[in-house]
Amino acid sequence: MAQKGVQLDREAFSCSICLDLLKDPVAIPCGHSYCMNCIKSHWDTEDEKTIYSCPQCRQTFTPRPVLVKNTMLADLVEELKKTGLQAAPADHCYAGSDDVACDVCTGRKLKACKSCLVCLISFCEKHLQPHYDSPAYAKHKLVEPSKKLQENVCSRHDEVMKMFCRTDQQSICYLCSVDEHKGHDTVSAAAERNEKQRELEVSRQNIQQRIQDREKDMKMLQQEVEAINGSADKTVGNSEKIFSELIRLMEKRRSDVKQQVRSQQQTEVSRVRELQEKLEQEITELKRKDAELEKLSHTEDHNQFLHDYPSLSPLSESTHSSSIKIRPLRSFEDVTAAVSEVRDKLQDVLREKWTNISQTVTEVDVLLSEPEPEPKTRAEFLKYSCDITLDPNTAYTKLLLSDGNRKVTLMSKQQSYSSHPDRFTYWCQVLSKESLMGRCYWEVELRGNVSVASRPALVLVLSRSLSTLFQVCLGLSSCGLDYNTW
Repeated sequence: MAQKGVQLDREAFSCSICLDLLKDPVAIPCGHSYCMNCIKSHWDTEDEKTIYSCPQCRQTFTPRPVLVKNTMLADLVEELKKTGLQAAPADHCYAGSDDVACDVCTGRKLKACKSCLVCLISFCEKHLQPHYDSPAYAKHKLVEPSKKLQENVCSRHDEVMKMFCRTDQQSICYLCSVDEHKGHDTVSAAAERNEKQRELEVSRQNIQQRIQDREKDMKMLQQEVEAINGSADKTVGNSEKIFSELIRLMEKRRSDVKQQVRSQQQTEVSRVRELQEKLEQEITELKRKDAELEKLSHTEDHNQFLHDYPSLSPLSESTHSSSIKIRPLRSFEDVTAAVSEVRDKLQDVLREKWTNISQTVTEVDVLLSEPEPEPKTRAEFLKYSCDITLDPNTAYTKLLLSDGNRKVTLMSKQQSYSSHPDRFTYWCQVLSKESLMGRCYWEVELRGNVSVASRPALVLVLSRSLSTLFQVCLGLSSCGLDYNTW
């Protein structure tokens, strides 16, 4: 009851805003008291309303009351502090459902700050003080608050378990060591703790070393990320620059072709216009001469006719139609064909080189991945299949390409291929347009009386940096083979 009375006294001299003892107490017109700074801060937030209220009874005041320190109340609070009025515990000092409560406190229990392994109870800060002050508690072991203190008591002998049985791997009391655990490998709990502590330290060192290793790996990976981003950004920038240059070059060539065509157009049209004007003048003169002749032909006086006839001017030399040679309107079609050929060649180059570019991009692999199992069956090989097309610009003249340049037939007659520097002229060979790298697996369909051998080679599959070489040695007299389709 005395403690409750002190609690009530404290509440009577506490500020309802800060919930602590009054500091520089002031009384406002409604009679309630507060710390001067507390009520000032509260009213500062109400300045916009120009109406000030009491935090407890909500009575309002206008204008803002003038605050004067209550010296009598201030002296009383100071006197109560000197006489030992202790601050009541705040709500957060009381034990909750998840906290370890002080076993000594009565009524509402405070949080325990330590547990004693000898007393097997937990203490709040106040009740723990004797353990610090009295020499009788010097050998007591204090630990962090624990709800499992009773687990340290042997359920069989009701003794504190200070031993450890290594045979059964469990904590025991001294009586257990001479009873059911007699003859077992037993040590003190402290000794076992020291042993396990050393193992724990070794485990921690290993963990810490692994943490350091992983942090180094993380740092290295971060550097790799930065390097990849930097390299990619630089490559994208350079590629954009190169492609922009190509586009500018194409634009210039397009402009040059347009300018040349227009210039030639103007030249040819001028020549035709000049000839048209000459013909128009000749037609005008002929029409005038015809009119004179017609007029003279209608003269009835014979003497007058004979007199005027010699005065007729002779005809000028005529432009013969055979001198006007008009070529068929296909002059500029040759330009279109030439431009188309350039386009086709550019497409071929881009198609051939794009495979290298794309493969080079996909080969950028920082992390080492687990190697895939080497394929053994046809189905496993087919997972990596790709289409191969043959290049007609390289085909031997007796090779006929068909089925979208995926099929080649050896013919007895030469085919009408245009001249090309890459064309094979001696062996029956043709190159593929696609480039392949690394180990390759081939499937080639053969038809007819054809066998496959290494020497003499009937089908040789060779590779070079930019394309794959299909070499077909068919129709060799030494092999005794007929022309066949494969």
